[in-house]
Parts: sequence; structure tokens; C-alpha cells
Amino acid sequence: MKLSSTALLALAISSVTATAYAESQSQAFNPVTVKTTSAQSEATGFVEGQSVSGSTRNWYSNELRRRGSAFSYTRDGVTRSDSRRTNWVQGTILNYTSGFTQGTVGFSTEVAAYNAIALLGDHDDIMGGSNRTLAHSDGDAVDQWSKLGLANVKARVSNTTLTAGRQNFSSPMVDVIGNRALPSSFQGVSLHSEELENLAFDVATFDRSSPRTEQSLAKFRSGYGSSLAEADHVNTAGITYQPFASLTTSLWGTQAEDLWNQYYFGASHELGDSSVLSLTTGLNYYRTVDSGKSKLGDIDNNTYSLSFGLTHQAHSLTFSYQEVDGNEYFDYLNETNGIYLANSLLSDFNGPNEKSFQIAYGLNMAEYGVPGLKFNIYQARGWGIDGTHYNSTGYTDVRAMDGEHHYEYGIGASYAVQSGPLKATAVRATYTTHRASENQADGNINEFRLVTTIPFNIL
Repeated sequence: MKLSSTALLALAISSVTATAYAESQSQAFNPVTVKTTSAQSEATGFVEGQSVSGSTRNWYSNELRRRGSAFSYTRDGVTRSDSRRTNWVQGTILNYTSGFTQGTVGFSTEVAAYNAIALLGDHDDIMGGSNRTLAHSDGDAVDQWSKLGLANVKARVSNTTLTAGRQNFSSPMVDVIGNRALPSSFQGVSLHSEELENLAFDVATFDRSSPRTEQSLAKFRSGYGSSLAEADHVNTAGITYQPFASLTTSLWGTQAEDLWNQYYFGASHELGDSSVLSLTTGLNYYRTVDSGKSKLGDIDNNTYSLSFGLTHQAHSLTFSYQEVDGNEYFDYLNETNGIYLANSLLSDFNGPNEKSFQIAYGLNMAEYGVPGLKFNIYQARGWGIDGTHYNSTGYTDVRAMDGEHHYEYGIGASYAVQSGPLKATAVRATYTTHRASENQADGNINEFRLVTTIPFNIL
């Protein structure tokens, strides 16, 4: 795989500039040693350490299809279409977490109730439902629904915790996705260990996901392949290692049973001082191959992204290049955020053999006396999408992709309250435009989102 000349030039300019002007940041080596402290030894008790907290999120989205495309749904046997779709949902989470019992082995539990209220419910507004609003079979929204989003028990020895039940989990392949009114979660067993300084281990197995906009549990499926291909279990394991104060690395492997085996390596390095000039370098690499019964057919995919970010006080400028080497999509598990690629935006820029480049600018107004207020703008372009050589069964829509291309740009503003009774309340507004050639999967769309999240503590 080769970077384009444009990408090479941009990345070279950014790295040379940062090297020339950045002040030295600590590059000290972090030795791996056994931790001398124990989280379990500090346990306060089941009741003494308990808490009740939560959050409520107002999630609004207005989408407009362009260039002749439209949303559609079927009602009473009649297919209806419209270029606009609007979703407005209020999602609330109430979370109870106990403390750990004292002793060599500590036990605790976590239970969280999720509730959603549809503030727009007509089928002509939500266009029959989607992964934004839960809808009845007739296309109208379910006015209100609830479920147990989390329900688990934990056992801890020293700095190692075993969690069983419905839980949050974060990794480059199985990760909670929280870009709707309510987040996803996963049912299974996980083990997290931090017995060593600068080195952490994770291993987990899951058999169901709890989707963002569904009341029931679901088997794992891929994000882009046939919805009929399901995995009974997803097994994952990984290591996170910080060899230097400025460098964090991670290595993971995941088996989606009878779908694929996926391997990941990631690294993030920081150089310099942001008050003068700092450089953040990020690398993400995925290797995906079919496994077991190969329900999605043959998969042979290498995908990576490389990013360089320059920061000077309030200003940041990031260049990101991404490339897919494979005749199918770079795919990941549905209802997860298992895509840590730099150009995963409204579009994932993950078409077969696709190359993409993004430029992003961010402004942090804390430097100008308004802490909590941030702005960002970006543009990304993808080209060279080619699925004409695909000859398997799971991604048949790619065969029509021959030299497809697309671009996306977005602008956003966010504000987080810094103090007072509404501290940590966050408001974010974004406007995104995506334009594509005829057979690119994401099409032509404009979207405006306004999301307000208010956290609260009861106990």
C-alpha cells in the first residue's frame, strides 16, 4: 500500500514543522513493574460506596436527501418516500452502582434503567423508523419505551475485575456507541487486569448486544454485510502498553464467530508543548479475514489510518490519510463503535480499495477566556473505490462500485458548563454535508444535529 503524493506532502510538512518548532516533551521510558497499590484494598463496602447517578439527553436530527434521492418506508402495503427525515428523542439513564465489599475478593453490582420518549412520532416525520427512533410495524414511533441497559455483577481481586452480565465495554473492536439518545451495551463476561504499571490486559466474550434503539437483545451482525449473517459469540482480547510517557500502544484480536477474525494495532505519540507547538501522531491498523463458516463469504482486508495533529494554544490542525486494501468494505460489528479509523465520520470512508484524506481545524475558546466552548470544521475526500473484483457472497453491492468517489464536510460547535448546578452539561450542534458519485454507498445528504446532555447525581 502506498500513500498518494498529496498525502505524503501534507504529512511530511506537518511532521517537519512540528519537529522544527516544538519544545521537548518527556520521552521517558516507563518500566513495567508490579503495582504496589491495590484498588480492592481501598474498598469502602457495598452500601458505603454506592451511588445513584444518571443523565438525560435531548437528541434532534434533521436529514435532507439531495440529488433526487429520498427516504422511504412501507405503510399499509404502500411505499412512501420523502427527501426529509426528522427524529427527536429524549433519552434518560438512571444508574445504580454499589461499592465493592471489603476483603480479599470484593463484590459489587451495577444496574441502569434506560428510557426513551419520542418527541416526534408521526411516520411522515421519522419515515418509518430507523436506528434513530424505535417504531411500530405501521411506521409510527413507539411513544415511550424502557429497558435494562446495564445489569451486572463484579468480582475484584487486587487490581483485576471480572464483570458478568449486561455491561459497557470499550475496545477497538467491541466498543459502546453513544451517538444516539441512548447508548448500546453488551451481554457477556469480561476481565480487566491492571496488576502491572503501564500494562493492562483485557479478555471478554459476548453473546448479545443491546442496540441503541431497540428494547430487546440482538445477536451480533456486521455493519455493512448481509443482515442474515449473525455471530453467536464475539470473543476479544487485548493488551494496552505505554512504553514511554509520550507513547501509548494497543494490540487486540477479536473473533466474531463464523464471520471473521479481526486484529488491531494502534499507537498514539505526543511530541512538544501545545503552548508553543505540539505534534500528535496516530496510527490505526486492522487486519480482517473470514473464519469458521464464513457466513459473509471470503474476507481478506487490510485497512489503516495515519494522522498528524498540530496544536498551538487554542488552535489545532489535523491531517489524516486512510486506505482500504481489500475488495470488500472494511467492516465492523453493528451497534458498536468498533472502528478507530481517523476518517470515520458521517461516512466511514471504508469502501473497497478506498483511499481518503481529511483536513480538520479545531478552536478551543478556553484560551480566549471562554472555557468549555469549542468549534471545529473539517473536509474529507474519498476516491478510488473499486469493488469490481469482488467475487464472494457477503457484500454483493460493491460489485457496481467502479472508480466511485465522494466528499464530506462538517462544522460543529460545543459547550460544556464549567460550574454550578448544571456543571458538565454539554450542548453540541453539527451540520454535515455528504456528496457522492452514483454507486457510492452513503449517497447525497445534509444533516443537522442538536444534542444536549445533562448529567445528574442523586446519591
